[in-house]
Amino acid sequence: MALFSSLTPVFITIICVLIGVILKKTNGEKEKRETKSKHLSRPWVDEDLKDGTVHQLEEEEVDEEWQGLDENVAHVPFSAERYSEAEMIKRSQTFYELLNKRRSVRFLSDEPVPREVIDNVIRTAGTSPSGAHTEPWTFVVVQDSYLKHKIREIVEEEEEINYKKRMGDRWVNDLKRLRTNWVKEYLDTAPYLILIFKQVYGRHPNGKKKTHYYNEISVSIACGVLLAALQNAGLYTVTTTPLNCGPQLRTLLNRPANEKLLLLLPVGYPKKDATVPALTRKPLEDIMVVM
Repeated sequence: MALFSSLTPVFITIICVLIGVILKKTNGEKEKRETKSKHLSRPWVDEDLKDGTVHQLEEEEVDEEWQGLDENVAHVPFSAERYSEAEMIKRSQTFYELLNKRRSVRFLSDEPVPREVIDNVIRTAGTSPSGAHTEPWTFVVVQDSYLKHKIREIVEEEEEINYKKRMGDRWVNDLKRLRTNWVKEYLDTAPYLILIFKQVYGRHPNGKKKTHYYNEISVSIACGVLLAALQNAGLYTVTTTPLNCGPQLRTLLNRPANEKLLLLLPVGYPKKDATVPALTRKPLEDIMVVM
């Protein structure tokens, strides 16, 4: 009993030391997790359109010091063309009237389209702004008949599952008014398919990963410019986002792992008997708020 009493302070000391070690380790792990979480915070990453591919940007070494632009990038004089108020109003009205004729056309002809026009509209899309001028887009132009048909097979297989199982009754019923389903004939008939991929990250010449800020927003803006350029050239398309097709299409087209499919555009002239739904657009007062 006397021995136990003499050892009690020792036991208490050991227990206190062990508790201290455990608490220190726990707090250290918590701080490490918080630090890692803070370090991995990337507000420019868009999460709404995933293709199921995991990109471990944070696990590879990222070159944080150099993003491709010269540290002392030169600034040059900028000269802009200035129009009179009357000319500005006229030009803005004319451009509106042009784009107001834009419609999503699902009945596309196989009539050939000059390749130079496709080059020019993609050049135009490439003038879009992007986060830190990373230009995180890849436009894949498909004109090969075999590839177009393989794309159609992949898309239709997944789209049938989407319509029957994934999308839900409300979405499917809303689409019935537009007379659209999983059959995508235009993927075969359109002379060109343009698949727009967003680059979730890039590569420096030294092999290290390059951060692409707000890559989805940047590429989405480029897609809008591309649609306007197509309309300006007299070409038509229908915007398609092939749900659950991204990885298969990326593999088919031999695109790298850092690219994710954002949009697929069949491009061509409308068929002579093409039809579109009799839709109207919201008036200006419903889409603009002046403060």
